[in-house]
Amino acid sequence: MKKVIFFIAICFSCLNQLSAQSQAPTTNLYKGTVDGKTPITVYIKTEENPCTADLMYTSMYRYNKSKNWIQLNITQNTKKENEFVMVEQGFSGLLILQKTGNTFSGLWISPDTKKQLKVDLKETTMTKKELENYEKTMEKVNYENNDC
Repeated sequence: MKKVIFFIAICFSCLNQLSAQSQAPTTNLYKGTVDGKTPITVYIKTEENPCTADLMYTSMYRYNKSKNWIQLNITQNTKKENEFVMVEQGFSGLLILQKTGNTFSGLWISPDTKKQLKVDLKETTMTKKELENYEKTMEKVNYENNDC
C-alpha cells in the first residue's frame, strides 16, 4: 500500500512539473505610430526559454507603407519587468518601450542617437488566418536573417 501511495505521489509531482514547464507561447499584435504620424505594425511571440524558464521573445515590425519586415531582438529589463529594449536586426535602430496594460510607449532611436522619435502602440486582435500569416512571415524573416 505504501508503494502505491508513493507511486501516485511521484506521478502527480511529475505531472505538475510538466504542466508548469510546457506553457504555450503567446502572440500579440500591436499597431501604432512612430513620431505620431508614421503607422507601424509590431508582432511579438512570447514563450518560455527551455533552458532557463525565463521569457524569450521573437518579434518583427514594419512601417505600414513598406512590405519589408524588420526583425527585432528583444531584451526585457530584469529590474523593471515592463521595460523592453528592441534592437533592429543589423542595428539600424532600436526601440526603448514601456508596457502599460495593452500598450507600449517610448522611443525609437537611430544608431547614432541623433534621431529620437516617439513610439505609441496598442494591442489589436488577430484572426486565426492573420496569426498564421504573421507566423509564416516571422519564420521567413528569421530564416533570411539567421541562415548560414
